[in-house]
Amino acid sequence: GKENVDSRHSRGRGGETTRFHTVNVAQPVRFSRKCPTGWHHYEGTASCYRVYLNGENYWDAVQTCQRVNGSLATFTADQELRFILAQEWDLEEKAFVRKDQRRLWVGYQYVITNRNHSLEGHWEVAYKGSSEVFLPPDPIFGTSMSEKENVLCAQLQYFYFSTLRHHGLHSWLAENCYEKSSFLCKRSQTCVDIKDNIVDEGYYFTPKGNDPCLSCTCHNGEPEMCVAALCERPQGCQQYRKDPKECCKFTCLDP
Repeated sequence: GKENVDSRHSRGRGGETTRFHTVNVAQPVRFSRKCPTGWHHYEGTASCYRVYLNGENYWDAVQTCQRVNGSLATFTADQELRFILAQEWDLEEKAFVRKDQRRLWVGYQYVITNRNHSLEGHWEVAYKGSSEVFLPPDPIFGTSMSEKENVLCAQLQYFYFSTLRHHGLHSWLAENCYEKSSFLCKRSQTCVDIKDNIVDEGYYFTPKGNDPCLSCTCHNGEPEMCVAALCERPQGCQQYRKDPKECCKFTCLDP
């Protein structure tokens, strides 16, 4: 049906005509927003990603990601890393390194096992319980390393210029964890309602879209079991505008 369905007629008691005005008819809806505003969604991992520019040391970055129900990003495969490199992250002049390069704390640490002739060690995922299988290759060691530190933190370095990023050019740095840097958080996709609020598992909500009269259940970050309300047109008003975010709320445009 169309948004403004023609009046439907039926015979009521006494033979008078009863008019029903259906304003919004439920339409098939594709839900594309699975992340809060400012986050980028990747279907391959059903995850959301966000770069934070407020340069923090590694440990503060970990806490910032935890406060938004995420963690410093780790990767499952090369495809996920290519997705990260291809994004436009709105990195302005706040970056903490050369203008043509960008560095981001990510969720790995380099554990040094030998300092004799050359630094030897191995990468580990920085937090317990991760199921990630991807580990970076041998790193480039940062310039501000301390001789006393046996644990260094991972920075993903890539290029500002999109042509270089789309070729997948990047490198891995093992850096002093107390250096300040931008960082990349990762969290599971979630349900986001029409007002950009995050919805918890199992709760009813109205998803982002064109129909504020839909009510769905949040299940595994997806809207499911949706039902739609139908609204009567406002009485005594010929021209009106529907509120895009409130069900059955109208603004009368008559003089």
